[in-house]
Amino acid sequence: MSGFDGWLPQARRYDSPYCDARPGPTPDDITLLVIHNVSLPAGSFGGPHVSDLFTGRIDYNADPSFADLRGLKVSSHFFIRRDGRIIQYVSANARAWHAGLSSFRGRDKCNDFSIGIELEGSDFVAFEAAQYTALAALTIALQQHYPLTDVQGHEHIAPGRKTDPGPLFDWECYQNLLKKQAMLVAASAELGFPVGLP
Repeated sequence: MSGFDGWLPQARRYDSPYCDARPGPTPDDITLLVIHNVSLPAGSFGGPHVSDLFTGRIDYNADPSFADLRGLKVSSHFFIRRDGRIIQYVSANARAWHAGLSSFRGRDKCNDFSIGIELEGSDFVAFEAAQYTALAALTIALQQHYPLTDVQGHEHIAPGRKTDPGPLFDWECYQNLLKKQAMLVAASAELGFPVGLP
């Protein structure tokens, strides 16, 4: 981890102001990946609005539903488009504001020790094969720099408050791709997944 600034070269970079320093002195405490889904407007893909939201540039008049977003300061470390392209908004060494009120294994404030990955999607539309491939590759890349031990959905760390990545996220596909890609690069694919998954 020495000398790594948290920005992955394979991702397109758009800096977000919605981040701050993690409470720990080093990235050694970054042990959790959190998977989300997002689309703006809800169910619409391909537009600029997610990036605009995460970078504080959203036009609240672009869609009537955006009025509810006024004053919202939110970001994620990564966003994976439907075609598998990856955008990064916050250095993984820093704290992105993605998880909100959350808890994992008795520890609150998951933003402090997690990396957030948003998939362009919704609870009601299946994700694309390219997104799973990109997510697995991104996970392996992050494992080269951080002591990740677990991956959870936003719904698992904020139950009753959040539902993403939702019922159409294929955890088994993600796990299988992760194992295959890990074998190709001689990396470890060992991560704890949500309880009840195969």
